[in-house]
Amino acid sequence: VQVVESGGGLVQAGGSLKLSCAASGSTSQITAMQWYRQAPGKQRELVATITSTGIKQYTDSVKGRFTISGGVGANIVYLQMDSLTTEDTAVYYCKIRARAHAFSANIDDHWGQGTQVTVSS
Repeated sequence: VQVVESGGGLVQAGGSLKLSCAASGSTSQITAMQWYRQAPGKQRELVATITSTGIKQYTDSVKGRFTISGGVGANIVYLQMDSLTTEDTAVYYCKIRARAHAFSANIDDHWGQGTQVTVSS
C-alpha cells in the first residue's frame, strides 16, 4: 500500500486546514485509516481514526475541532482541522492499516511521508 498525504501549510491561529491522504496499491484489505502527528521534541501521537466499518475516533485534544472523513471504500481520508491553535503545529502523518490478503491474520502499517502544519499566533 502506498500512502501520499497533502494539504499541510501555514495558517494563523483560529484558522482551518484540510489534509488529504490517498492510498493506492493493495487497498482491498484496509482495516483502518489514521492520522498521527509529531511535534518537535514530542512523541508521535494518534489524532484520529476511521475504521473499515465507519467508526471514527479522536484524541481528546482535537474533539470538536477536527473531523476525519472519507473512508476505506474510497481509499482516501481527510482531516478537516478547524479552530487551530499553536499547539496543533506538527508534522502530520497518515497511516493505513491493512492485511496482506483476506486470510492474513497480521495487519501491516503503511505510513506516508508526512506533511507539515504550522499554526502561527
